[in-house]
Parts: sequence; C-alpha cells; structure tokens
Amino acid sequence: MNSKYNPLFQPFTFASGVKVDNRLVMAPMTTNSSFENGMVTTEEKEYYKRRVAGLGAVVTSCAQVMENGRFAGSLSAASDNRIDSLSKLAKTIQNEGPKAILQIFHVGRLGSKRTLRGEQPVSASAVPLDVEGAEVPRELSNKEVHELIDAFGQATRRAIQAGFDGIELHGANNYMIQQFFSPHSNRREDQWGGSLEKRMNFPLAVVQAAKEAIQTYADKPFIFGYRISPEEIKEPGITIEDTLQLIAKLKEQGLDYIHVSTNEWTQASVRDPKATKPVVQRIQESVGADFPIIGVGSIITPDDAVAAMELGLPLVAIGRELVIEPDWVQKVKLGNETAIRKKIKPEYREDLTLPDAMWEYIESRPGWFPIV
Repeated sequence: MNSKYNPLFQPFTFASGVKVDNRLVMAPMTTNSSFENGMVTTEEKEYYKRRVAGLGAVVTSCAQVMENGRFAGSLSAASDNRIDSLSKLAKTIQNEGPKAILQIFHVGRLGSKRTLRGEQPVSASAVPLDVEGAEVPRELSNKEVHELIDAFGQATRRAIQAGFDGIELHGANNYMIQQFFSPHSNRREDQWGGSLEKRMNFPLAVVQAAKEAIQTYADKPFIFGYRISPEEIKEPGITIEDTLQLIAKLKEQGLDYIHVSTNEWTQASVRDPKATKPVVQRIQESVGADFPIIGVGSIITPDDAVAAMELGLPLVAIGRELVIEPDWVQKVKLGNETAIRKKIKPEYREDLTLPDAMWEYIESRPGWFPIV
C-alpha cells in the first residue's frame, strides 16, 4: 500500500469507548429493497456482505421508528417483531469485520399516501415540500410528538437488542428530525416551534430518548451518532449559523460523532456564494478537535479521503463509490488504487450484487450515479 494512505487505516476510538479498525465508514445508502413489512431481504444482506469488508464501520440504510414513517423498501425498527430481522443484518455486517450502526428515521412529509397505505403523511406542520405534486402533511399533535420521541427511544432499544454496535439518528436529508428543526417545514407556535431554540427542542428530545435507551439497555459501549444537513437553500431555511448552534447543543449530549450530509465533501455554503471554506471543515473547527465530524460526499479516490482528513476530519464516509466499487478498500491496501472503478457498466451488475429495486432506483435518477 502507498504510505500516503496510512492515515486512512489508523484505528479510532469513540468517546463511548468503541474502537474501530480504521477511519473509513460506509455511508448510509438507500437500497429500497426491504420487504413491504420492513424486514431484511436476502438481496440486502448480500449487498452489504459484498462491499463492507475492511471498513471501520457501516451505517445502514434508514429504518423507520414508526410505520407511518416509512418509504417503499425501507427497513423497519418500529416493532419488537422486527428485532430478529435486524439482527440478521447486524451479523451480516459484523461477520465481515466492521462495526454495524443502524440509522433510524421517520420520513415525515416526504412520505406519500401510496407508500403509507392510504394514510396522510405527517410532519411538524401542514407545509408540503416545495416540489411540484408534493402532498400536504398533517401537523402532529403535541401528544403525537411525544409518541414519536418515544418511538426513537424504542427503536434504539431494538437496535441494541438486535446486536448492533450503534445507532445514527437521521436528522438530515429533509426527514422528520430536520423538518422540526427547519423554519420552512416547522411553523408551529408551541414548545416545538417558532424560535431557533424551540425548533431545537424536538431533535434534542429525540437525542435524550435515544440516550436513555442506551443507558438502560446497552451492556457494553455503544456508538451514538447524528446525521445532519448543514443548510437549506430554500427560504426560510436552515442556515449554517443555526446548525452550529444545534451542534453545540448536541456536543453537550455526549454523542460520539456528527455525520455531515453534503453532496461534495469540498462543498462550501450553498446559501453564501462568497464562501470558500468547506462546510465540514467549518463545522469541525467550530466544535473542536475533541468532537468527531464525519465528512461525506463524492469521496471517490483514496486521495480524496486523505484530503478530507487533512481538513481536520478524523473519519470519512464513502457512499456511492462503494456501490460502484465494492473492492475499494482491498484495492487501496494492495496498492492497486488505479484499478478502482468509477463508473457502473451493465456488465458489472452481477458482480456488484445490487438489489433489483436499488438498481431501478439508481436508473430512475439520472446523474446520481455515473452509468455507462
């Protein structure tokens, strides 16, 4: 292996005490391939088995905490009868070496009556996503907000009982936790909305519920992460200043890491065209070197990964590139990084072990993946 890639393969220990073999994390990628009831399919297990060996940790595709928080093909952590299924996924990952982290979420206003079996989507407020044809969600009552917070705690318990090494709260990509934090989707005037401080109440309450579940049920160190989208380009929308204040609060809660969701790891502010500093670097500098930030977004080559770490990030996540090149880690270790695939060709499909539903999803979004 080229010595310049040594930083990628140094061990790392989280604040919780969990140690990972290296700094490489598989980013959560939607497979759309679970059974309709949210149970893990053989295709999904094969998808993970094919590409996780050699990584430090794997964050799974998202699992709903309530059944009205699902999308087509999403995993379920919404009931105890899903624990055995989740356990099979955890073991599939762990048997290849990495730590297994279950990402948990609620789809919120990104849901649809079609995927929710005729039920209206719910959100912080009755404000639809600003895209053509978006369904208007129903605003959650105060009682329902408390039930949802508890559901995140119960899903955390199930992840522990299923044998996962950690959980990641999905507070990014316009899903429910972000919907409560965003002034676009949250127009409430109660304890859950209005000022920035009140818009932080829901994510912080979810963190507390998950934290209590970990303290109650985990009998060994357990990774606790949070994924965040740093900004929204829409108006009104989340600003980087809002995010820095939330992250400062999250740091106080004893999280192991913040996973910053961006399309490009070099991405500067999407709201300020004059900004040049990568937003992940700005966040890492704001919270300090003692609190890990995971950078993600178009990390394609090992040189990209090393350059991201040189921004001060202790961990880097690889998403789409691990879909394209399941042998990424092995090729880097063998000094064969020039052979890393950067595009998908039809003849690669069988080797990539992509579930049919995932392949269909990729093909339906031109430009998301480089397909030849």
